[in-house]
Amino acid sequence: MMTTSNRDLKLHRIVIVGGGAGGLELATRLGNTLGKRRKAEIILVDAALTHIWKPLLHEVAAGTLNSYEDELNYFAHANQHHFEFFLGRLKDIDRQTQEIVLDVLRDEEGKDIAPERRIGYDTLVMAIGSTSNDFGTSGAKEHCIFLDSRPQADRFQREFLSMYLEAQANHLMHRHQNDLNIAIIGAGATGVELAAELHHAANEFSKYGLNSIDPKDVNISLIEAAPRILPALNERVSERAQKELEDIGVKVLTNCRVTHIDADKVWCEGDLQVSATLKVWSAGIKAPDFLKDIAGLETNRINQLVVRPSLQTTRDENIFAMGDCACYIPEGQERPVPPRAQVANQEAIFLAKALENRLNQKPLGQFQFKDKGSLISLSEHSSVGSIFNNINVEGFMARMMYVSLYRFHQVALHGVFKTTLMMMTDLLSKTASPKLKMH
Repeated sequence: MMTTSNRDLKLHRIVIVGGGAGGLELATRLGNTLGKRRKAEIILVDAALTHIWKPLLHEVAAGTLNSYEDELNYFAHANQHHFEFFLGRLKDIDRQTQEIVLDVLRDEEGKDIAPERRIGYDTLVMAIGSTSNDFGTSGAKEHCIFLDSRPQADRFQREFLSMYLEAQANHLMHRHQNDLNIAIIGAGATGVELAAELHHAANEFSKYGLNSIDPKDVNISLIEAAPRILPALNERVSERAQKELEDIGVKVLTNCRVTHIDADKVWCEGDLQVSATLKVWSAGIKAPDFLKDIAGLETNRINQLVVRPSLQTTRDENIFAMGDCACYIPEGQERPVPPRAQVANQEAIFLAKALENRLNQKPLGQFQFKDKGSLISLSEHSSVGSIFNNINVEGFMARMMYVSLYRFHQVALHGVFKTTLMMMTDLLSKTASPKLKMH
């Protein structure tokens, strides 16, 4: 076992585990303030080498976004923003010695790259996000693709493209052409956005040589157990989104609880069968299973770390949690703050100030979530949603607001000037490159 040995004992060490939207933004903010002034040592740990904004994964899966062009390299970003990056997967937390334990690091072929390692901390921030919750549904793990990470989204894109190429080859060889059937289980934001993006991709395929397949032959079924899609949003937004999906040919099935899944079908209560070659599970989230009661910390039924208003865990004031892996229920409310990117963003802003206060022995303060609303992308030309006090927005204006969410994330990481240059580069790239990833 290796332990980090080059620690500057004069500096308070803040270790952030998880480089998602919240964790990376927090590391960047702390690096630009405490790290740059040598007031603290900032370390970010993640199991991947690169970051991509999770709300974009449905575009990666459909092939309408090239993940290799939009990804951010952690090592390069850390060097530019005065913090350190460690590649590794969290295995355990040793609260007695105040160290995290990273598992053995292996490459794609299973070869050991680095042994089990320990990293000491004075303050630990858990920001490891969430994974899909299949609720123990039979066949879900075996037959569905989950969209929790870029590799999973890339896998879906490859299988989606392969399905298209196989159908094209069968058509050219005068074989019987089967419809292309795709089922998406879960009509929350990810499921709805993926359904719309796949329809858009089906139309784009015909422009790049796969024109023997009518986009109408791509059958997309969106399956939801609740009475309506987007159950977390207001009814007006839900109704508008469903109408737009149905207008483009997506089959929306509500009040449809999935019982089991096999290689060719999704089975729902009442013996309803939905044929599907390609299946995606996007119904519900949970924190990673290894977090359950990790190091004796308090967790809830979906493995989230229970935190106080300061975002400190209830059983250890030196350990904080944020984002999807944290459960914070504001005083007087029954439900925890929702697992959204805007929550992670607001928590990163709060913790950047709170942890500086902690170094200066000042009160941390209490996190207060201000809900600015939700926007749902219905592909490149339209969006729907509600902002502030349930003000409904839709169409082009909502689309522009949706796109701006990603730009605000980029500003938090790179600043206004660099983000402006990136926007100009993206605009030029879209005019010169194919709109669909074909490999």
